[in-house]
Amino acid sequence: MAITSVNRIDAVFDELGAESRTALMPYLMAGYPDVETSLELLVAVAKAGADLIEFGVPYSDPLADGPTIQAAGEAALRNGVNTDTVFDLVRQARESVDIPVVMMTYYNTIYRYGLERFAEKAAQSGVDGVIAPDLPPEEAGPWAEAASKFGIATVMLVAPTSTDRRIERISELSKGFVYCVSLTGVTGARANLPSNLTDFIHRVRALTDKPLAVGFGISEPEQAKEVSAIADGVIIGSALVGLVGKAGAGCVEAARAYMSSIREAIDT
Repeated sequence: MAITSVNRIDAVFDELGAESRTALMPYLMAGYPDVETSLELLVAVAKAGADLIEFGVPYSDPLADGPTIQAAGEAALRNGVNTDTVFDLVRQARESVDIPVVMMTYYNTIYRYGLERFAEKAAQSGVDGVIAPDLPPEEAGPWAEAASKFGIATVMLVAPTSTDRRIERISELSKGFVYCVSLTGVTGARANLPSNLTDFIHRVRALTDKPLAVGFGISEPEQAKEVSAIADGVIIGSALVGLVGKAGAGCVEAARAYMSSIREAIDT
């Protein structure tokens, strides 16, 4: 049987689960700080111990993104990055990267591109899944159908404010894993994790048997280790993107070292 994109994500969580390990899931903005370097970053973090990579598609009105990722997206847009650029970067990365790559984009980008056209191009490029943070479950049907046709996982998000009934519905729709937003608001590194995070993850865990990945606000190795005790995946976004911006010409090595420190923390 051919390995489809959804199967590749499932395989990662199955393998890590069997080893009682937690997935390290960094987020990078495609085309930031420039197109060529973003490809180098994708390959570098994969080799530094990432189990799945979220690759952001720059968008002009990113409602869920905090200032760090917004600024990175604006820079990528100035660099001329569009959806086809992102597909091409993933295709190039597939020459040396075999872990799952999940595109994070806003639904308007998918809709304007064409649902089936987007799903087909994603599959052809080696994309494994898509996260659209602004796509509610009530409207997800057409995209989920198109994505499924081409073996693309539709990853849905749940938040602490979600009701149990909504969590059940979203989890049923979500493929590969469920993205648990650790707090309300936009993305961004925080000094402390929310006090109710453990209770929230336990609540979601009681409503679905799918892997749970936690994102929004995780920046320090100690935080990642804390989250790894309750979740199946740890998502590092704004902290990594911010590091890339600050490190300048040394950003690839800085990202590699940072990912290695997070990997070590969640494995010990």
